[in-house]
Amino acid sequence: MKTAEIARRYLSYFEKNGHTIVPSASLVSDDPALLFTVAGMVPFIPYLRGDVPAPYVRVADSQKCLRTNDIEEVGKTPRHGTFFQMLGNWSFGDYFKEGAIAYAWELLTSSEEDGGLGFDPKDLWVTVYEEDDEAHDLWLRLTTLPEERIQRLGKDTNYWSTGLPGPAGPCSEIFFDRGPAYGIDGGPATDDDRYVEIWNLVFMEYEITDVTSKTDFTIVGELPAKNIDTGLGLERIAFIKQGVDNMYETDQVRPVLDRAVALSGKAYGADHTDDVRFRVIADHVRSSLMLLADGVTPSNEGRGYILRRLMRRAVRAMRLLGVDGPTFPELFTASRDAMKEAYPEVADDWQRISQYAIAEEETFLRTLASGSTILDLALDETKRSGGTALAGAEAFLLHDTYGFPIDLTLEVAEEAGLSVDRDAFDTLMKEQRERAKADARSRKRAIADVSVYRALRAQGETVFTGYTDLETESSVLGLLVDGQSVTRAGQGQIAEVILAETSLYAESGGQVADKGIIVGPGFELDVLDVQRPVAGLVSHTVEVRSGEVGVGQPATSVVDAVNRRAARQAHSATHLVHAALRDTLGRSATQAGSLNRAGYLRFDFTWGQGLSEATRTEIEEIANNAVRDNLEVTTRTMSLTEAKELGAMALFGEKYGDTVRMVDIGGPWSRELCAGTHVSSSAEVGLINLVGESSVGASNRRVEALVGLDAFRELAAERAIVSQLTSSLKTPRDQLPARIAELAANLKAAEKKIAQFEAKALGDRLPALAETAQRVGAMRVVAQSLGTAASADDIRTLALQLRDRLGADAAVVALAADVNGRPVVIIATNEAARAAGAKAGALVKTAASILGGGGGGRDDVAQGGGTDVSALPAALSAIAGALEGAAA
Repeated sequence: MKTAEIARRYLSYFEKNGHTIVPSASLVSDDPALLFTVAGMVPFIPYLRGDVPAPYVRVADSQKCLRTNDIEEVGKTPRHGTFFQMLGNWSFGDYFKEGAIAYAWELLTSSEEDGGLGFDPKDLWVTVYEEDDEAHDLWLRLTTLPEERIQRLGKDTNYWSTGLPGPAGPCSEIFFDRGPAYGIDGGPATDDDRYVEIWNLVFMEYEITDVTSKTDFTIVGELPAKNIDTGLGLERIAFIKQGVDNMYETDQVRPVLDRAVALSGKAYGADHTDDVRFRVIADHVRSSLMLLADGVTPSNEGRGYILRRLMRRAVRAMRLLGVDGPTFPELFTASRDAMKEAYPEVADDWQRISQYAIAEEETFLRTLASGSTILDLALDETKRSGGTALAGAEAFLLHDTYGFPIDLTLEVAEEAGLSVDRDAFDTLMKEQRERAKADARSRKRAIADVSVYRALRAQGETVFTGYTDLETESSVLGLLVDGQSVTRAGQGQIAEVILAETSLYAESGGQVADKGIIVGPGFELDVLDVQRPVAGLVSHTVEVRSGEVGVGQPATSVVDAVNRRAARQAHSATHLVHAALRDTLGRSATQAGSLNRAGYLRFDFTWGQGLSEATRTEIEEIANNAVRDNLEVTTRTMSLTEAKELGAMALFGEKYGDTVRMVDIGGPWSRELCAGTHVSSSAEVGLINLVGESSVGASNRRVEALVGLDAFRELAAERAIVSQLTSSLKTPRDQLPARIAELAANLKAAEKKIAQFEAKALGDRLPALAETAQRVGAMRVVAQSLGTAASADDIRTLALQLRDRLGADAAVVALAADVNGRPVVIIATNEAARAAGAKAGALVKTAASILGGGGGGRDDVAQGGGTDVSALPAALSAIAGALEGAAA
């Protein structure tokens, strides 16, 4: 039974049993405490917790999930994967334990002919929370399970939460017994791979806080309603129904594994270590594909870092299988073909996805090449110094700074006949993880407790009237001060105000919040920010300018009309620039983030190289032509399906419900899903002036533009500068570039002549400097300050010439100078001096420590510097002292 068919049967069964079927939410979680959707319940947390009224009483879905906390187990067990799909059925205050158990048992044990999954009851075991007598008794009454196949387990396995404050409750898990060939008898309590957990029924009853571990938390009370949250592991059901040993061999994953086998020339099943690598590749490529499809891009922080880590682990595994060249074009294609039946978007958006994947692999292969060079130098230095193990700090630097994997460091070191100080490396890694955990804990603690909005949201959604009205009369539904509900707020206080209706736009879709005021009888409030803390609820952060505001009072929201007009111009201009980019660069130039505020827009898009000046001009001209043509701007509300059929583009990072708002500018030329405020015709935008284009990561570019009056002011300022230049240089405007280039060339030539004169002047000092040589033991030493010098290179040249002038006897030259206000010391030693123990690198560190800086180099020549020019004489004296000590 194919994976997609299992999901179809599941959803069909629950649809027949009164459940609303909803699509999967994005892997990018809305919860600010989570990077990803780590479990099927995450999108439903606001409903489970009661913060937002659920739009349905029972629902079922197939949810994309991603977890990396067990990443080291991937490939080693039959069930650990980073990307997985969770089939779930949910009840929000409707059926509870009895209904959940009855549904699960019927679907699992009904025959395939009747639409079920066809499991034999004799192969199933169940666990319940040790204190949950009700669940235990229901399993006995509703199913054919004997007492001995219902096991009671503790909180660590049978009490479920996200690991964060929020909903939780006891759970009951269903296991499939793979048979004695896979392990020992004794049921799930043995924690053996023989028993595969396939379905978890969570009975959400409580809200928890103070979460420090899976078993250490505080129950703060019952949820407003008892809820059901279940999760059926799609990959686990698939490998059982398909008769394979693990999830990596199922129909959605195996094609990638097979392609890796073909590329490596090695056999799957012949070597355990290689098999683990094949499975890692299959899992990580699929996970990366799905993350890219949901808009995540490789980077060095947050979600992008996790994606980068997955992709680089796959590259590393291919390398350890003997493949050094690019493999992603083939591996990702295999994954796309395996996943597109369930997720058509991986094929529809293939050009963008593959562009990121290929670019990331190319980058990492270059990293491996440069890391290998750095590692080779470090290994050579270790051997030269007589060491037998590469320092743990060196290995950690390669891993942390250059992204060079530790296992490759171990492998290369072993080939060089050296070991690695793994204990020191592991200590540094542990310290880094502890810092990361501390940051994560701090971030979790910083997340606002949204339960305070629960009662306010229960009164209904905040009605936004701002598309048509700049002023709206309403009433104060709630007030919050320092996160606590209050009845009144007085002059000077910062508070959150919840209104029944508002004309003020809450930040979303790249558009910043409106500016404005809220007024009522005896009070006036300055609006500092407008946000949606929970879905459907708008909160206004205000400062009470005068009077006192109270719950229940009438209040009128007033939008700053000038700021709103400029914000509308910028948002509509963003759509025009997006359309112009696609006209110029093609459909693969899609949005990857945006920001628009009054007079300014920033637009990120997928593209692998910088834009030429001609291309930028063309994009700017197309966008301004659209302004000139006075295109009609229309908005329509429709179903998401209908909007997609009409070709509307969804904006990066936005979440859409079943009903969406589509904005057209010039009909289909610019057609996007957008909840922002817009002009009524493109001519109202006024003017678009592209002022910047830059890189924001691999395969991502950013354009910035000023809009409307701000664009005019920028052009006027540039005109004033041009006018000043034409006047100062007495050159017509059209000849300015040539005149400025001529002046720059003359300046460069003059600087070159000055440098030549200075270098000659230094060279002329050679005889006099040689005369200053002093005997220190068997060595001749010159330690002199040159005063000022144009560059460190000039000092280095002079030091080497002076060393050669002193002949074959042991000689050390230490020259210092003030270079552009900073002290520089160059030390050069000849072969005889080095044999006598004078090493330039060590000597320069002595000097640099006095100068308040650092330095280094080879034994024959080294350079140091610092911040204290006045300390140059002391630094030179320290060098002489060090040589005297060595001579003694």
